[in-house]
Amino acid sequence: MPSLYALFPLIAILLWSGNVMVSRLSAHTIDPYAITFWRLALAVALMSLFVLRPAWRNRAAIRPQLLKLAFLGLLAMALFQCLSYEAAKTTTATNMAIMTALVPLLTMLLSVALLGETPTAGMLCGGAISFAGLVYLITGGSPAVLLAGGVHLGDLLMLAAALAYALYSVLLRRWHVGLPSWQSTYIQAIAALLAMSVLMLRLPLHEALPNRASLPLIAYAGALASVVLPFFWMQGVKHLGPNRCSMFMNLLPVATAALAVGAFGEQLHVWHLTGGGMALAGVLLAQTWRQPLTWRASGEGASETQGS
Repeated sequence: MPSLYALFPLIAILLWSGNVMVSRLSAHTIDPYAITFWRLALAVALMSLFVLRPAWRNRAAIRPQLLKLAFLGLLAMALFQCLSYEAAKTTTATNMAIMTALVPLLTMLLSVALLGETPTAGMLCGGAISFAGLVYLITGGSPAVLLAGGVHLGDLLMLAAALAYALYSVLLRRWHVGLPSWQSTYIQAIAALLAMSVLMLRLPLHEALPNRASLPLIAYAGALASVVLPFFWMQGVKHLGPNRCSMFMNLLPVATAALAVGAFGEQLHVWHLTGGGMALAGVLLAQTWRQPLTWRASGEGASETQGS
């Protein structure tokens, strides 16, 4: 059974890689604000079928957490998605997936600053390796172009999206909203939908409404990526734990690259493999090397020993 439980996060990652494809396909099909709004509208409608009643019965517990849930929804379901769709205009699906796979590492680093967690040797070494790999990746194997401002805007936007999602993960742990997962997700989605409704007012009507080409993209993003994917991920976390599930994030660039080569004809270059491999190796190192950094304590202990 434990081996079968691994199918839950694996299926979630495959659906996530498909969602990266949707982001790329939407780049020149529908406005980022519009697809974010419509995917949220569809997701809220679907979740209402099985979450609305229990959420209403639990409204006394939900009410004190509304502001926190609203901010979490803005981060993960509005800001992250809008930045991802905008990034897809000027970067590749492979790069987008690699940036997203950095979320576990970024979450660890933010946890040190915001949650007071003890930094580990894996965070230090893995962070340095991932950063070097990331620079190599986004500069196309020529780090010197950073001095000339040659980095694609899409890569920077996707990195900002990953940071937003990492902050979401940290705040979710810090605030301990204490609600069932689906109810928490549902309220966050409603808050994000309300925020996107305001942003949609800036769009002309012909850009705000979905067209025939964008309808399948909205359907995938709103149903599979926003409802089915979280179901499989939640089941994976339930049976395997969050740490083991986070390991599967390293498969996202692999699955996405395979789809991107077949669907978009994207070419994999040496700098993709080198930079992306370094970035993922750093994430894996941070996840597995848990030795706390206690240099100060060790130094104090050595001084006491010598003094005695």
